[in-house]
Amino acid sequence: MTDPIRTASRLVSYLFHPLLFTTYLVILLGLFMPRFLLIPPPAIWRFAGFVAVITFVFPAANIVMLKAFGSVRSLEMEERRDRILPFLMITVFYAIVSAMFFYKVSVNVNFNKIMLIATAMVAVATLVTFFFKISIHSLAMGGALGILLPLNKVAEGALLYPAVTIIVLGGLLMSARLYLQVHTLREVGYGAAVGFLVGFFGMIALF
Repeated sequence: MTDPIRTASRLVSYLFHPLLFTTYLVILLGLFMPRFLLIPPPAIWRFAGFVAVITFVFPAANIVMLKAFGSVRSLEMEERRDRILPFLMITVFYAIVSAMFFYKVSVNVNFNKIMLIATAMVAVATLVTFFFKISIHSLAMGGALGILLPLNKVAEGALLYPAVTIIVLGGLLMSARLYLQVHTLREVGYGAAVGFLVGFFGMIALF
């Protein structure tokens, strides 16, 4: 018999995959703080689609290729050692994309800085994974909250409800990862803490 809670937990994990972090952040900022991204509201969805391709589709395709060639045993990457090579590849890819944005799309400085913070999060996640396993889902949610809180002050409270939503969704996502038994409470807690610290202090440093 199918476990409906397990099915829902998997769905939540897929919907809020860490590689979708930057895309969701672009959509959120485009809807609640459009002046930050310097993109006309009608163009925000096209831009979000472009971001999704370069920050989700391409890296995900690389992971699928690694699985096909046997470099990783599972797309879920439950084991810490299975995560190191994919994380290294994604870090390099994000770094290249960030550099391209800085040199080719210099007009949109704010997004370029957000992309740089996303790259830092991936790099830190990779570094941590060399020593112990943490939840990257939790890291992404913690990072999103860390980015939104400093921006909320500048936006005069416009991002308060999105920030609260991130907290609720983060709790739901961490519960899902725990229910699926792919992470321990310590791993989801450390992931959220690392993500928040990188996001928050990245914003303070760059803005």
